[in-house]
Amino acid sequence: MVNWSSLNTVFLDMDGTLLDLHFDTHFWLEHLPQRYAERYALAPQQAKERLIPMIMAERGSLNWYCTDYWSNRLDMDITALKAEVAERIGYRPHVVDFLNALRDARLRSVIVTNCHPDPLRLKLERTGLDQHVETIVSSHDFGKAKENSGFWQDLQQTVSYNPAETLMVDDSFPVLESARRAGIGQCLAILAPDSQQAPNEGHSDIPGIHHFDEVLPALKEQLALQSKQ
Repeated sequence: MVNWSSLNTVFLDMDGTLLDLHFDTHFWLEHLPQRYAERYALAPQQAKERLIPMIMAERGSLNWYCTDYWSNRLDMDITALKAEVAERIGYRPHVVDFLNALRDARLRSVIVTNCHPDPLRLKLERTGLDQHVETIVSSHDFGKAKENSGFWQDLQQTVSYNPAETLMVDDSFPVLESARRAGIGQCLAILAPDSQQAPNEGHSDIPGIHHFDEVLPALKEQLALQSKQ
């Protein structure tokens, strides 16, 4: 599924890959509509009917992920509202073991996320995730979402890497397809990004796993081989 011996760098999505997507799903589909209904004196279902199409229309663009954009458009403090449900922020299964194994195998681990810097800080404060990786890059630094081909060119200038020796792990097939078009050597999909939702369907061309325990044995085997050399 992954050829660990050919890798130097592992790019990791954050939400839905390392962290449980349940936080974001709950926020956008439940908590925000509730607060929006209160703010504009709407019934809860009216709020959803107004908000969800508005949000979905931005899917795949940087606006979809941009806290500033939604704060301005809705006239609500999105970062503050996210903090109200911060207790839902948490790791997906086996993530810390996987990140430790990457470090032990001397593979460079870099979080490559579409998350806006404000909620990113909130998530790092809650999880300490930044202590387990080499660095974190937000697409907002480049003004391009990962789905945009130009993102990977800008990333190369910030985090020099050899695409052929790089693995991209993400729960978004559009992002993985974008990475593959940019020459990333290997891609791996996360099929169960949200602990409260059914797993996603797989992709014919991109291998997928539900949790990292499915690839940990092979990674640790590679580590054992390295230790004998």
